[in-house]
Amino acid sequence: MKKPELLAPAGDWEKLRYALAYGADAVYMGGQAFGLRAYAGNFGFQEMEQAVRWTHDLGKKLYITVNIFAHEPDFEELPAYLKQLETLGVDGAIVSDPGVIAIAQEVAPRLPLHLSTQANNTNSYSVRFWLKQGIERVVLARELTLEEIRAVRTKVDGGLEIFIHGAMCMSYSGRCLLSNYLTGRDANRGECTQPCRWGYALVEEKRPEVVFPIEEDERGTYVFNSHDLCLLPHLPLLKSIDIDSYKIEGRMKSVQYVASTVKVYREAIDTLWDQGEEAFQAKLPQWLEEMDKVSHRDYSAGFLFGKPGASSHNLVSSHYVRDYDFVGVRLDEGNIDNEAAAADTTDESVAWIEQRNNFKLGEVLEVLTPQGDCWSFEVKEMWDIEVEPIEVARHAQQKIRMTVPRMILPYSILRRAKSERK
Repeated sequence: MKKPELLAPAGDWEKLRYALAYGADAVYMGGQAFGLRAYAGNFGFQEMEQAVRWTHDLGKKLYITVNIFAHEPDFEELPAYLKQLETLGVDGAIVSDPGVIAIAQEVAPRLPLHLSTQANNTNSYSVRFWLKQGIERVVLARELTLEEIRAVRTKVDGGLEIFIHGAMCMSYSGRCLLSNYLTGRDANRGECTQPCRWGYALVEEKRPEVVFPIEEDERGTYVFNSHDLCLLPHLPLLKSIDIDSYKIEGRMKSVQYVASTVKVYREAIDTLWDQGEEAFQAKLPQWLEEMDKVSHRDYSAGFLFGKPGASSHNLVSSHYVRDYDFVGVRLDEGNIDNEAAAADTTDESVAWIEQRNNFKLGEVLEVLTPQGDCWSFEVKEMWDIEVEPIEVARHAQQKIRMTVPRMILPYSILRRAKSERK
């Protein structure tokens, strides 16, 4: 079986670079219109052109989301937008609306089209239908079991993609009206406020002041609060199905989330395909440990083994598991303003860090790197951009010089266990 493409989210330029540095084969991102993540750091055309060039120079691919359920006014600017994507040379547009597909095929015939999970493809008949319409790849609905995915694969020859990691929507493949109804922001046009994660309880019509808890929980029950998807332990089962692309959800997540999940799945796929299942199972515990270090809800296998029950929902809280703080990223010479300070970037005992969360002397930080295992060190000396000694990196995105016991590689991420915070 050929290795599947590892497809990672690129919510902004920084996340795109980190996704590729940590081993993604391809990234998906949104332009400033027509995508389902209106509040991600989406790309203008100039940035998109740079992103395409950067990605292609690395021999990798870039896809653009155009997967809103389009309303009539959307079609005024859509044709020009699709033509621009074709001109830029993006490797595919992720679409869901038949009208958008028709316009794309008319005005941008060389633009490959991938059918979004929003189109709810749950069977081989619908997949074959869309392949006959010129779709190159179909992203299967998340509501399929392992055996259903296998059955679809055996009956169709076209490209198939599945989600393997990330947040799960309580509604069928993301088709939800809660946000629109409760907040006026349309989830199907990129503006979801995630009201499915709020606390709910019952109120009787004639006694509106009395709140009746569900499941005996006085704070309300999070009846729609699904766990996050994590198919990492089940990759050996998926391997034999020969899916073309494994997709990680999370364009709104942090750089640490992107780097960590991409690195784990890159290593897992390479180990399983190149060394076999025994080697995969030997390394699985350390990969699962790494997955627990990123901000996440409790994990589940989603629909892979059947309809998820209560064990796949958190009925107590909508809170994330956050055992580690993301505190910084390694800076390179081009991002250091002070020329005198930048001169020592070749010194392996010195590192320049951009702060993302405050940290101070005496704390132990862990370094996540694109290659090799994580390692830790105690912060013993720090200076600001003017090379004045400091004890606390307290300012947002502050540039910090520090001594380190070994070289911190480009694209490394620094984090701190919450238990280590002093």
